[in-house]
Amino acid sequence: MDVNSPISRRKFLKRAAAASSVFAVPYIIPASALGLNGFVAPSERILMGGIGINRRGTGDLTWMMGEPDIQFVAICDVRKDRRETVKRIIDNQYGTKDCTMHRDIREFLAERTDIDGMLIATGDHWHALAAVLAMKAGKDVYCEKPSCMTIAEGQMVVETAKKYGRVYQTGTQRLSEPNHVFAIEMARTGRLGKVHTAYAQIAPWDAAVMSHEWRPAEPEPSKDEVDWDTWLGPCPWRPYNASYVQGQWRGFYDFHTSCIGEWGAHTFAQAQAGLGMLDTSPVSYEYVDNPTGDGMVTTFASGAKMILSRGDKYWHGSCGERFDGTEGWVAAADGYAKTDVSSPSMLADFKKVVGEYSARTQCSLSHVRNFFDCMRSRRQTVANAEVMYRSMTTVHAANICMWLKRNLKFDPVKAEFVNDPEANRLRARAMRGPWKF
Repeated sequence: MDVNSPISRRKFLKRAAAASSVFAVPYIIPASALGLNGFVAPSERILMGGIGINRRGTGDLTWMMGEPDIQFVAICDVRKDRRETVKRIIDNQYGTKDCTMHRDIREFLAERTDIDGMLIATGDHWHALAAVLAMKAGKDVYCEKPSCMTIAEGQMVVETAKKYGRVYQTGTQRLSEPNHVFAIEMARTGRLGKVHTAYAQIAPWDAAVMSHEWRPAEPEPSKDEVDWDTWLGPCPWRPYNASYVQGQWRGFYDFHTSCIGEWGAHTFAQAQAGLGMLDTSPVSYEYVDNPTGDGMVTTFASGAKMILSRGDKYWHGSCGERFDGTEGWVAAADGYAKTDVSSPSMLADFKKVVGEYSARTQCSLSHVRNFFDCMRSRRQTVANAEVMYRSMTTVHAANICMWLKRNLKFDPVKAEFVNDPEANRLRARAMRGPWKF
C-alpha cells in the first residue's frame, strides 16, 4: 500500500500510539479492537462519511456497512430529521453513539480530516459539486447517479479526480452484477460476432423536456430544520416548497436529468461497455418526434449504434441493455434469474465468461467492494470518473437533441457539438454563488 495515502498515514499513527502505550496501564481489550474473532482492527478499517443519505442512499449505506473493514463515523445533511435518522442507523450498526452530525458540507469536510471516503447520495443537482468538494478535501468518493447535471460538470469531476489522485466510483452497480457482466462480455469479446447495435433502456416516467417552472412558495423552516439555501446549492434561487426536500424534484429542469438521465445513467454505461466505447460518446444523435426520446438512434465513430428504448421490447424488468451481433444477441435487466440469450447454448459458458472478466479486471462482482478494494490499491474502479463522464455525456447530448428538436453531431474528443453554438451553450449551466467549482 502507498504509505502516503490517507489510510496508511492514519494506520501508522495509530500503531505508533498503541506501541508507545502498550505497557502503560493494563486493561482488558475487546476482540473487536484487536481484530480477533473475525473482527477487523480499527487501524485497518476504512472510515466513511455520508452526505445526503435518504432513500437510495440508505440502501447504499446498509450495503457498505455490511463490509467488515468499513466503519461509518459521520453524516452530513441539510435536513435535521435525516441527520438524526442516519445517525441512529449507524450507531445501531456499531453499538455506539459515536456518529457525528453535520449540516454544512464545507464545515464537515474541514472538520473530519480523519475520514477516508464519502458516500454521496444527495439529490442529483448536488452530486458533482459534492464529489468535487470531497475530492479536493482528500476524500475518495462513491457517488450515486446521475453523477453530473451537465457535460461541464462531468469534466470537472474527471479533472478533480486526476488532479487530487482520488478514487471515484459512480453508483452504476449493474456494471458489477454477473448477469450484466455476462451480457457485456459476450458483446465485448466477439462471442456474438460483430456487434452492430446496442439498446439501452430509459425510464418509463417523465419526459425528456422538463418543466422550467417551480412549485408555489411555502413558509421556510429554520435553517437547522432545513437549510434551504444549501439544499438548492448551485441551482437558481427558488422559493421553498417542502415537496422538493421530500424528493419530489424529478421532472424539473433545475434538479433533474429527465427520463433519459434517470435510467440512462445506468444503461448507457452498460451498453457502451459492451460496445467497447467506455472512453468515448456517440458522434451523432437523431431526433425522434415524441416526448421521451424513445427510439432515438445514436451512432459511435465506429459505426456501432446505441438505441434508446422506453418499453420492454428488448428485455423484461428495469434498467436493461441488449446487444445484437451477427451471430446472436444477449440482454439483461433487473430481476433476471439468468441472462436472456438468442440461443440457450450460450449460457453454457456463463461461469467461464464471468470468470474471465474477474481474472482480467481483478474486480469484485460487488460494486461497493470494488470501490473499497480500489481505495486500498489506488487502482481505477469499474465505474470511475471517466466512465461516468463519457456515459453521462451521452445522456446530456441526447437530452439536448430532444430539447432542440433536431439531429446533432458531436465531437467526443473536443467535447463539443459540431457547428452548433446553440447546442454548445447547453453543455453547462450557470452555478449560483457561492456554490461554484
